[in-house]
Amino acid sequence: MTPIRVVLADHHSVVRAGLRAMLEEQLRGIEVVGQARNGREALALVQQHQPHILLTDIVMPEMTGLEATIRVVKDFPNVKVIVFTLHSSTEFVWKALKAGATGYLCKDTDAEELGIAIRSVLDGKTYLTPSVSKKALDTYMQRMGTTKPVANLLTRRQREILQLIAEGKSLKEIAKRLNLSVKTVESHRTLLKIRLDIHDTAGLVRYAIRHGIISR
Repeated sequence: MTPIRVVLADHHSVVRAGLRAMLEEQLRGIEVVGQARNGREALALVQQHQPHILLTDIVMPEMTGLEATIRVVKDFPNVKVIVFTLHSSTEFVWKALKAGATGYLCKDTDAEELGIAIRSVLDGKTYLTPSVSKKALDTYMQRMGTTKPVANLLTRRQREILQLIAEGKSLKEIAKRLNLSVKTVESHRTLLKIRLDIHDTAGLVRYAIRHGIISR
């Protein structure tokens, strides 16, 4: 299996080291092929290595992550950009999406969510950290003049799990069917609730029916 190649961009060396360790030691099939201290270095590394993912902070010297994102999206359309930052305000999320990023994560995320985000954007989805995703998506869709439902922005795995939950399957049954751990399924369920702003299983069922994920 070809590894997912990632370039990291953050002006803090400690953050880069920790992020690299998280990606390569806790997640399978990911290789960090370059590390940059600023957007300018990130662009050079993207050109050199042609990675699958650029994982970048926003605030960096010489060239910001947003400026680098615009350049990467324009010059290297096969490279997906995920913003990885401390800033969680809707305005920053909006700017990142406008620049062309397809993922937005806060630095308090764990390895599992980071892995979900990487695979989501490679699958052609938009992934936003759950703490800001619903509000940011609403704002983004309003500004873009679209009424595309949030359900369509879920990853394939999230839609599968939502469907199975709505069909009444237990976490153990879902884990067995999808060949996942119960803990992973539980994490997906939690992310679904946060992203959709739904706080109980009954609400997930109603949402799935309303959006045609399951029939009544």
